[in-house]
Amino acid sequence: MRQIDRAIGDAVRVLDVGAGTGSYEPTDRTVVAVEPSRTMIEQRAPGSAPVVQAVAQNLPFVDGQFDVAMAVLTVHHWADVDAGIAELRRVSRRQLVLTYDPKLHARFWLCDYIPEIAYFELDRAPTVERLTSLLESQDIRTLRVPADMRDGVLTANWQQPQAYLDPAVRACCSGLAQLDQDAVDAGIRQLSTDIADGTWARRYGHLNARPDYDGGYRLIVAEP
Repeated sequence: MRQIDRAIGDAVRVLDVGAGTGSYEPTDRTVVAVEPSRTMIEQRAPGSAPVVQAVAQNLPFVDGQFDVAMAVLTVHHWADVDAGIAELRRVSRRQLVLTYDPKLHARFWLCDYIPEIAYFELDRAPTVERLTSLLESQDIRTLRVPADMRDGVLTANWQQPQAYLDPAVRACCSGLAQLDQDAVDAGIRQLSTDIADGTWARRYGHLNARPDYDGGYRLIVAEP
């Protein structure tokens, strides 16, 4: 994402915490990745940044080792958010945290079909206000979702409801994959019906006129 690259700025040493497969890592810097899941580590592409298997709340690095520590769409998975943010601040001089506002997430139209999404996100995701307080930053940047978003985040297909009918698409969204699948299936059946009879278009077709959508994604930038 361009906004992440701009926020990294002229930093040379970059730490990517909760890196997953490395989708957001810059390729023109010295990057070290941290990922707790062996499965995700094994899915990293050949030639990607070196990766350490560890958790955010216990980073195996010395104080100030990195120019930037980035955490992209990962804090809602952390067992201890406070400790994880403290570790980011300990090992780097600047921190970039891409998160989402769970209240805005809960307003996404897919939650009308699967309301369990809203309850799940409100329960697991730390608020933007909490994160900015932990980071001691008020630099909050809105990242709107373009109509041609390729990442598999929950709101990526906000203009393409038919995409959510695909089990492979749903499997890429942790907010769907971790729910009771009977509830998901029931909502998807109703969505399929509403797409076919034009109900979805009547309710949400106005979105097709927009170039992008505010899915609640926020980039928090913290500097000394």
